[in-house]
Amino acid sequence: MKKQVINNVSWVGKNDWELRQFHGYEYSTNRGSTYNSFLIQEEKNVLIDTVFVPFAKEYVSNLASVIDLKKIDYIIVNHAEPDHSGALPELLSLIPDTPIYCTENAVKSLKGHYYKDWNFVTVKAGDKLSVGNGKDLIFIPAPMLHWPDSMFCYLTEDNVLFSNDAFGQHFCSELLFNDLVDQSELAEEAIKYYANILNPFSKFVTKKIDELIKLNLPIDYICTSHGVIWRDNPLQIVKKYAEWANNYQENQITVIYDTMYNGTRTIAENIVRGINIADKSINVKMYNAATNDKNDIITEILKSKAILMGSPTVNNGLMYATAGLLELIKGLKFINKKAAAFGCYGWNELASKKIDTLLREAGFEVILEPITSYWEPDADVIDKSIEYGKNFVSLL
Repeated sequence: MKKQVINNVSWVGKNDWELRQFHGYEYSTNRGSTYNSFLIQEEKNVLIDTVFVPFAKEYVSNLASVIDLKKIDYIIVNHAEPDHSGALPELLSLIPDTPIYCTENAVKSLKGHYYKDWNFVTVKAGDKLSVGNGKDLIFIPAPMLHWPDSMFCYLTEDNVLFSNDAFGQHFCSELLFNDLVDQSELAEEAIKYYANILNPFSKFVTKKIDELIKLNLPIDYICTSHGVIWRDNPLQIVKKYAEWANNYQENQITVIYDTMYNGTRTIAENIVRGINIADKSINVKMYNAATNDKNDIITEILKSKAILMGSPTVNNGLMYATAGLLELIKGLKFINKKAAAFGCYGWNELASKKIDTLLREAGFEVILEPITSYWEPDADVIDKSIEYGKNFVSLL
């Protein structure tokens, strides 16, 4: 299917309504996703990115109904990850000599994925490719947004930034543009995408935004690789990225726990009571790590100025959902956030101590020693949990 973006720029990608997990099972995609591919048809015909591997044959067939494949002059690979490059082997089996413009790191990645020695043309920052009719594609490498090979490209005259994974969302819609979709859903998916994919690279986000500002390029469209195209005030998402990359936090505390027989949950609930008593203006949210979507929890951590995490001791360690979430949190490199640990135990008081250590290793400022309960919380522990919540607020 071909959908016009502007003038001779069209979307030729794939909507994946059924997708529910991405990056293996690392990222939940409850609203599906899109694999956005774009075709520029000027004096030269340029294809920008392709689609995910499972849709390669369908994609090439659909593309062939739009344009004679042999008339594609250039292919741009902004990022070599298989959800963007997956149709290249199928496509290049039909047009094998077509030049592929990409970064040097993308060549390494593409060869690593497909073991093909295609007609690669490596580009550097500021390199241009004429597409005719007075228009150029300007290449803007964007390493670590979110892979070393990542790149933007910019179409002059039409003022279109093809940003690949930056500024995207895992959000499927038949409506192509940001102003046509539900704005609350779009906002939810945009911040979730940043929290779970871009957050570890916030310093690179800040650097790239500063570079874009200095380039002083007029931007009327931001064509991302997933989700909708930003055409209504497209720089709104750039401004949001600048906020999220800058030690972002709201007036929120998130309490996360796992529990066996509700003892750790009881501590969590009473810590929340204490927080509410101390400061009713704080938005407190509580999640069971085992039953709530881990990526939604990560999004709430990005929003939070502080978190508390708890688990009972099991097999001299943590319950696996809490342990897994802590591993995920460590890799996402949150900064400027405070934390504390809690939990129940019967034989060894280990879980809360391990959480405390892992929070510190993940870069959180732990502001209170753990609160624990020997077996089920009694009235004394419940009172202490309420006080713990109050004390936690006083130290923020």
